[in-house]
Amino acid sequence: MRVLVTGGAGFIGSHLVDSLMLDGDSEVVVLDNLSSGGLHNLARWKDDARFRFVRGDLKNKDDLGRSLEEVEFVYHLAANPEVRVGETDPSIHFDENLVATFNLLEEMRRRKVGKIVFSSTSTVYGETAVLPTPEEYGPVLPISTYGASKLGCEALISSYAYTFGLRGLILRMANIVGGRSMHGAVVDFVRKLRQNPAELEILGDGSQKKSYLHVDDCVSAIRRISDAFLKTASRVDVYNIGSADVVSVGRIGQIVAEEMGLRNVRFKFTGGIDGGRGWLGDVKEMQLSIDKLLRTGWKPRLNGEEAVRVAALEILRDATLS
Repeated sequence: MRVLVTGGAGFIGSHLVDSLMLDGDSEVVVLDNLSSGGLHNLARWKDDARFRFVRGDLKNKDDLGRSLEEVEFVYHLAANPEVRVGETDPSIHFDENLVATFNLLEEMRRRKVGKIVFSSTSTVYGETAVLPTPEEYGPVLPISTYGASKLGCEALISSYAYTFGLRGLILRMANIVGGRSMHGAVVDFVRKLRQNPAELEILGDGSQKKSYLHVDDCVSAIRRISDAFLKTASRVDVYNIGSADVVSVGRIGQIVAEEMGLRNVRFKFTGGIDGGRGWLGDVKEMQLSIDKLLRTGWKPRLNGEEAVRVAALEILRDATLS
């Protein structure tokens, strides 16, 4: 089977490409504009006959056409991953998430490519009254433009499934951490402590708690759910992907400092806004219910703190992180 991975040179996408290529069951096409990914993430596959890279943009129909030739299955991971950018320029999330997804679905419809797996986000839920939050929770009321744009993408996929016969698998992901990541708390803290090993500024009051999952566990969950979805007749299905626990942002700072061998770091909390959030649109406490995912037989190899610790070590070894 020939599959397309949009955003396949990025963090999660490149790890998914590795998994697909190592299995040897698929030809893999990657479409990426390299705005947040890098070809170095895919270097091991550049001479493999089963791999093809297209440098292009989902907003360009010609690029989409070249990428979807003879494709049967799409993993759609391309997006602008930075939640905070929505504070200053919400049009970025509209263009890079909603417009890009609409263009992809339209080209899939035109070429009769029938199946898509979409990497959504926990932020679509907003702030919930139920923790851990199950897939059927509602109403879903995002508090960031990032979450809103991802929820809009989910709605587009559902509408194309019921109107045009596509099949869509929606994966709402917690905070994914690990090597090749270029944003998020772990990466930010490594950068800050390299610049000033004596002090670490932490946005918010430090009590923000969220689920953290290592990227290897994330990819294994994607593969498990996708394989199961292909064996069903469901038009649309939704799964949470995360860990069974939470880690506070203050604790992440401590773990990163420990892995960097720094014992006397002063933690400077900014106090945050609106009850201790790091920024406008920051969900202060997030934990996804993963009961549905666990029923597939999947389970994470690492808990939240272990995932953060391993990610810190991987990021510290990453020579491309400046």
